Amino acid sequence: MSVCCRRAIAIGILAVGLTASAQTAAPTATPQVTPPSPQQRMQEMMAFFKSHYAKHEYRVAMRDGAKLYTVVYTPIAGEFEDKGPYPFLMSRTPYSCGSYDNDTVQPRVTQNMDMLKSGYILVCQDVRGRWESEGTWFEMTPSKDGKGIDESTDMYDTVDWLLKNVSGNNGNVGILGISYPGFYTAASIVDGHPAIKAASPQAPIIDLWMGDDAYHGGAFMLDANHSFYAPFYAPQKNPLKVEPKNDFDFGTKDMYAYYLKMGTLAKLDSPAGGTNAYFHDQVVHTTYDAYWQARNLGPHLHGVKAAVMAVGGWFDAEDLAGPVKVFHSVARLSPEAAADTLVEGPWVHGGWSRGNGASLGDIQFGSNTAEFYRTMIEAPFFAHYLKDAAWTPLPKAYTFETGSNVWKKYDAWPPKQAVAKTIYFQANGGLGWTAPTEKSSKDEYVSDPAHPVPFTQYVAEADVPQRYMDDDQRFATRRSDVLVYETEPLTEDITVVGPVRPVLKIASTGTDSDFVVKLIDVFPEDYKDPNEADEGKHVTSGTPVFMQGYEMMVRGEPMRAKFRDSWEKPEALVPGKVTSVDFTMQDVNHTFLKGHRIMVQVQSSWFPLIDRNPQVFVDIAKAKPEDFKKATETVFHQADAASGLELLVMPKRQ
Repeated sequence: MSVCCRRAIAIGILAVGLTASAQTAAPTATPQVTPPSPQQRMQEMMAFFKSHYAKHEYRVAMRDGAKLYTVVYTPIAGEFEDKGPYPFLMSRTPYSCGSYDNDTVQPRVTQNMDMLKSGYILVCQDVRGRWESEGTWFEMTPSKDGKGIDESTDMYDTVDWLLKNVSGNNGNVGILGISYPGFYTAASIVDGHPAIKAASPQAPIIDLWMGDDAYHGGAFMLDANHSFYAPFYAPQKNPLKVEPKNDFDFGTKDMYAYYLKMGTLAKLDSPAGGTNAYFHDQVVHTTYDAYWQARNLGPHLHGVKAAVMAVGGWFDAEDLAGPVKVFHSVARLSPEAAADTLVEGPWVHGGWSRGNGASLGDIQFGSNTAEFYRTMIEAPFFAHYLKDAAWTPLPKAYTFETGSNVWKKYDAWPPKQAVAKTIYFQANGGLGWTAPTEKSSKDEYVSDPAHPVPFTQYVAEADVPQRYMDDDQRFATRRSDVLVYETEPLTEDITVVGPVRPVLKIASTGTDSDFVVKLIDVFPEDYKDPNEADEGKHVTSGTPVFMQGYEMMVRGEPMRAKFRDSWEKPEALVPGKVTSVDFTMQDVNHTFLKGHRIMVQVQSSWFPLIDRNPQVFVDIAKAKPEDFKKATETVFHQADAASGLELLVMPKRQ
């Protein structure tokens, strides 16, 4: 939900992978290039805005009389090669459209300079009930499907007004937005205005409880939500021009220590935790109840006529699920849409809109993937549908394949040629493609809520570190409360696409437990890292990172066992009883290269990324400190109780 991730990509690599057949076994050394700092890029962008765009502020009346603040930036005559008329390019946001009632020029629609320099009428609107817009704001405004006022009707009324009142337009409208503005982008095209020709929901929030910002597998995304609502996002008394002061202070940079000391969700949902009405709703609705179901946008994406390009990042720590859900919902409910395309790159939340996208943490992607996206995908998409520019149509799915570090084009997602295969846990930490045959085989560990498994090996601040999504997992391998299963070195490349589905046979001494599953790419011990620092045995600077044996997380997700059969009606575990816990993890597109190993880790806490499970069947929002108990967790890998991961594997390359 955050406005943008706060971690800048620091290394520029010049080569861009463009083909579906190219493959990279290991990155080659490249010159280090220092890109412009975010401050320098912003200064350059602001200078361009001031010399090329004129600002106009309006309060646009909706059909019920509520007036929404709408700022319009029109191209200054003679400053663009395109002499107009121009299409509208719009973003709708709950995060403020910027400086009010003055001549400060700061469009918050896009940072894509290719698009800005080509000439658009830029429009930013504060959504109903936020900042300078009148009305009442609702978290994830439920769709009314033509039977009331919602985000779709507000967009329809706004477009109608813009077409009639802003001169020099060509009659076409595009809309885009990242994160919460991504939700408003998707919600705005339901039964959309016919002038909306192109829409790009980017990292959109679609179903908050179901694998999105609020809950994953029934587990509350603790750190991300509390650090969003407590110090930043709160109810407003609008209209509002200046953000009210928020005095909340964590008092420490160590979030593991902070949340462990706070102890319970009930304490966080109190003045001591800096709670507000929005955070309270996240905490108390612990099942997939009517509150959440009404806010699931997926079933409402009907009547979409515009070309839709859903954009996301494989390493988006916040809104990973949304782009794929939009893609499939539009395909199912709006087959008449002019286009329905999915674009996924090796990016963090919003990483495609800024920086070069060449790396995340310790992992290099071999090219400036974000720059490639902005220039070769996003700018041509809007230019074609809004300006009728010639182009090469996008494939159904345009995805970056991590591991091999190449762009891929598919005519469906997941690719139709992918074959479902199960990789099974084996005795003695093995992992293989054949089902276990032992009559009795299992592993056990003790899960202690007082000493939960951390989600990073370093101290993490309140803003969840985006790099955790592909971080080294060797620190977890060494814990006694983490099970590890690993293949032998691969004799050929294995490419996995689409969702990952753990199939677990478990037993617990508790009446509820979490099972966190991580799919990991283990680099070979003889891996040649061209960027490895030659520190020698006397390390005097920061701790060097050695990529030999690196355990790169490809995907990780939790599953709260009480939701194994129903998201609406949780059910306690029977202590000691063998039970199936099956679930679906987020999509991937990754190649495990020859010589690497595939690893799976299983654990029962992931703190403070997710809240602690008391391991007692209870409403966790009301749990008391004494409710938290140790539990012995058992994972079976035997003939009549086989555990593993169901993967979609691409056929061997010819």
